[in-house]
Order: sequence, then C-alpha cells, then structure tokens
Amino acid sequence: MELLNDWWTWSPRLLEGLWVSVQVTALALIIGIPLGLCLAFLSGARSRVVRWLTILYVEIGRGMPALVMLQMVYFGLPEIGVVLDSYIATVVALALTTSAYTSEIIRAGLRAVPEGELEAADALGLKRGDVVRFILIPQGFRIALPTLMGFAILILQVSSLAFTLGLPELLSQAYSIGASTFRYLEVLTLAGILYLVITVPGGWLVENFDKRLSRHLT
Repeated sequence: MELLNDWWTWSPRLLEGLWVSVQVTALALIIGIPLGLCLAFLSGARSRVVRWLTILYVEIGRGMPALVMLQMVYFGLPEIGVVLDSYIATVVALALTTSAYTSEIIRAGLRAVPEGELEAADALGLKRGDVVRFILIPQGFRIALPTLMGFAILILQVSSLAFTLGLPELLSQAYSIGASTFRYLEVLTLAGILYLVITVPGGWLVENFDKRLSRHLT
C-alpha cells in the first residue's frame, strides 16, 4: 500500500515527463519522416554527386549512436555559434536519426510497389510527377507503414537518452525523484510501466496492422 501511495505521489511529475517524451518523439517523426522521403528519392538521383552525398548522410545517420548524435547537436553546435536548448536539440538530433533510418524504410516501400501499377500509369499517359504523387508515394507508404510505426515506438524509447542533456523527460524526472528519495528501484519501475503503457499497445497495433496489410497484399 505504501508503494502505491508513493507512486500516486510521483505520478504527476512522471506524467509531465512522459508528455515531454511524447512531444519530442512526435516532432522528430514529423520532421524526420518527410526528410527521409526526400532522401529516399535523392538516393536514386541521376547525379552521382547527389546520390553519393545522400548515401553518405544516410550511412552516417544510421551508424552513429543516437546518444552521440544528441551530444553532438547539444554540445558540438555551440562551437560553431549555434546554441540550442535541450528541447530543440533533442528534436533536431532525433529528427536527423529518424530521417536516416526512415529513408531506407521508405525506399524499400517504394521499390515494393507493383510494377504493373506503374506500367498502367504509363499506359494512361500520366506524367511522372503525377505517378509519384498519386501512385508511388501512397502505395509505398502503405507498404512501409508497419515498419515506420514500429520505428516510431523505438524513437520514443530512444528519447529517454535526452536525460543526458537535462531535458525534463520521463527518465530525467525519474532520476530526479530517485535522487531526492533514494528509492530508484520503485520510481524507475513506475517509469518503465508508463513506457509500457504506450509501447505495448503500440506494438500490438503494429502487429495487427501488418497482418491486415499482408492479407490485402496477398
């Protein structure tokens, strides 16, 4: 009973932290996924320079740990005169990581669009821009959506690394409470439960959506 009372006392601060985590995750996805779409197209550009620069960006973004990206944006950019607070720095770093990973996810989805649909569009005389806008992107995103949803859950978990920047997200709030009460196990357990409240239903949603999409494609 005492544990439940403590959890009830700590929950407002932890929920505030969870809301911050959800915010930075949503903003990172809103910025990163469209950028990933652009990178997916640029990776197949006719210009060799553009193509290789895009591939280099994607490989660096995928190969660099998210924690290093966070540290570089927050502590590295001030050395060239760009100073960001912890909130903006977290969004920028996670958006860069998101764009690199989702570019490959989206590119795979675009490649999976049935050739017959593209051939039918050509037979109807549709312009290349219309084919991309009305057929390639919608169909490619539909194929890639389950993987993108799964990646969104991963980014929410990765956002916990922002506690290293002093951002008052969920894990940071949990550490703060633990430092004042010396009851790290209890408060971190509650923080983990709050993460699970989002990630477990999200995982079920991704799995069910993937099954429904597989039946449709089959």
